[in-house]
Amino acid sequence: MNILKLIESFTNEGVVQSLSVKSSRRDSFTQFGKVGTGAALAAIPFISLFTTNKASAAAAMFSPETEVAALKLALTLEYLEKEFYLTALNSTGLIPSADQAIIAQISQHETAHVAFLQTALAANAQAKPEFDFTVGGAFDPFNNYDEFLILAQAFEDTGVRAYKGQAGNLKSNGDLLTAALQIHSVEARHASQIRRLRGLKGWIVGNQRGAGMPEATQAVYNGEENTIHGGVNISTFMASSGNPAFGAGSYTEAFDEPMDRPTAEAIAGLFY
Repeated sequence: MNILKLIESFTNEGVVQSLSVKSSRRDSFTQFGKVGTGAALAAIPFISLFTTNKASAAAAMFSPETEVAALKLALTLEYLEKEFYLTALNSTGLIPSADQAIIAQISQHETAHVAFLQTALAANAQAKPEFDFTVGGAFDPFNNYDEFLILAQAFEDTGVRAYKGQAGNLKSNGDLLTAALQIHSVEARHASQIRRLRGLKGWIVGNQRGAGMPEATQAVYNGEENTIHGGVNISTFMASSGNPAFGAGSYTEAFDEPMDRPTAEAIAGLFY
């Protein structure tokens, strides 16, 4: 399944339409259930890459240090998410029964992402850090479901922006770039679903972190207020066109802004 077919499958199953409005919590569960098959298939390209020797071929093509650094950053983030969700699933009484299938599906994706990145990096793959999801006692995510969802939102939103920020460093390697964009697409759907479980829109508005998110998470959202794309200020352009179809804030909602590697590393580094 290539990236275009993956996106088409999500569109056909109603996900794009569901994200255009702020669904209720019940609707959110329903929509996620509908994409179970499509979401599960999202892991297939990563597995097929290394079962068909494409990953070893891709690893042999590594030359720029930026490619290795980009994938090592991705692996750190995926290590973090994989362990976070697995720990939550093994924490008795933490996840409400209505949410179990959602969190389990996300966890399966993160496990597949780690496996792909480890294989693609081969000898360059770093060991998993020892994580402290309490950040020295500041959080209690495996005894408090609200705090679990807060950290899940921060992790997923960081991952989406970090993958976008590193895409340019993989552009010389088509297989790796395609795989990274596929992961980015899946992470974006994770982020949307987690945000909806928290009663928020499925996307970031301006640089607002969203209700209930602590000030410490603001670094995840700084820069999201940008409205300049391709050298054009979309907000100004729409206003000057005489057809400002949307409010000023909505222009920031249409794009996920890239996050640079030092910022992503600093955010992840808080947890190990």
